[in-house]
Amino acid sequence: MKNPTDIGRNRTGLATSPADAKETVEGALEGAPTQSFDPSPIKAVRDSYAVDAPPVGTMPLPATVKGAAVTAIQGLKGNHANVLLDLFAERLAFERTGTRLYEALFTKLEAAHPRGLAPTMEELEHIRDEELQHFGLCVEAITKLGGDPTAVTPSADITAVASTGLVQVLCDPRTTLTEALKTILIAELTDNDGWETLAKIAEEMGQAELGTRCRHALAEEQEHLRQVRQWVKAALAGQAGVEEEAVLSP
Repeated sequence: MKNPTDIGRNRTGLATSPADAKETVEGALEGAPTQSFDPSPIKAVRDSYAVDAPPVGTMPLPATVKGAAVTAIQGLKGNHANVLLDLFAERLAFERTGTRLYEALFTKLEAAHPRGLAPTMEELEHIRDEELQHFGLCVEAITKLGGDPTAVTPSADITAVASTGLVQVLCDPRTTLTEALKTILIAELTDNDGWETLAKIAEEMGQAELGTRCRHALAEEQEHLRQVRQWVKAALAGQAGVEEEAVLSP
């Protein structure tokens, strides 16, 4: 695969055609409104939609009697058990996507010719396996709390939609290993924050055992992030022709 940072047939900039650029700018100026634009009508419509629109989704009823009891007990304490269930469902959706992202990364690695510090297939498989284990942890946690791990909660729906761009980049045959690793870095940064927040909320809601397991998952995710950061820096250093050690040093 050709290096995407090499000079190619990119004609997206105006500088590639100065004559047309001048006409384009003149046309834009001629087409500009002569009177000041009033955005208030559009804003009013958008505001009305924002006020009247239903939520993206709702939480399902407790799947078990135990789930109803947990919800009732937390309610008496002033807590909202559904928030914890929604957050576990969110992580479940993200870990499922994370597992698939790393499996898509296998293909990128097999097709690449990396130089310097680069992931091995064994390292990627190890991370993939831990992402899958984290998915299993979320399934167990939701079940323990009396929820249904197959239900798509509002946060699970949002994170699934937000992750589609990451999946598209990893599955695009034109993207390189470096570009894929940069995309994985976005996922790992999000995942680290998600697990940290989930652990804190679980602990504050009296779910000490789940909080401990979340902390363990967070520690593994922090190691994933450390490794991916190193791989991205090394790959970019190689492409830029700079010393890898200088880029990797804190």
